[in-house]
Amino acid sequence: MSYLPSVEIETQPGMAAQASVIWLHGLGANGYDFSPLVPELHLPSSLAVRFIFPHAPEIPVTVNGGYVMPAWYDILEMDFERKVDEPQLRASAKAIQALIEREIERGVAPNKIALVGFSQGGAVVYEAGLSCAHGLAGILVMSSYFATVNTLKIHSQNQQLPILIQHGSEDEVVNEALGQRAFRQLSDMGLSVKYQSFSMGHSVCPEQVARISIWLQSLLK
Repeated sequence: MSYLPSVEIETQPGMAAQASVIWLHGLGANGYDFSPLVPELHLPSSLAVRFIFPHAPEIPVTVNGGYVMPAWYDILEMDFERKVDEPQLRASAKAIQALIEREIERGVAPNKIALVGFSQGGAVVYEAGLSCAHGLAGILVMSSYFATVNTLKIHSQNQQLPILIQHGSEDEVVNEALGQRAFRQLSDMGLSVKYQSFSMGHSVCPEQVARISIWLQSLLK
């Protein structure tokens, strides 16, 4: 089977990975975008984690004039509703679920696999994580929106999946109202979701990275 090409980082080379984190980048970026953050998480040496940063395929993006760039799905309109190509998004989610299956085959328990996604990647993480047939450790969605809220079928294995949403209060690309709306929608579905806001734009800040470290350690220890 073919898998998405990825950047892989082992926090404890030479040790068998006890946990895995699959981390998705945003529109126009690639798997190298967030890989420099791994050392900044300061995870304990007792926790051997395999970080996987997949590269999105290059496709034409409508809102950017059809320009070909790395994207998990096409964005058709940039209004508040964020009209997207849902079949394409679900195909990307299936590709992420294939990476989850590979981690299980490599010896990592499903409840030690976490998904992280920024912006476009976050929308895919909602779909991939909540519809996954395996009970995962948790999902973290950063500066994103819940694109498939009306079509997503939550798998019974992930009805109690811990979800953390992080968003910038000054986000100029994905308005924070979209992150807040996702929080309400997930809460209304009876899911376990927490929300954290940071004084920043469409980016990542040091305080946020520290919170991510705490979150990952609590899930994967």
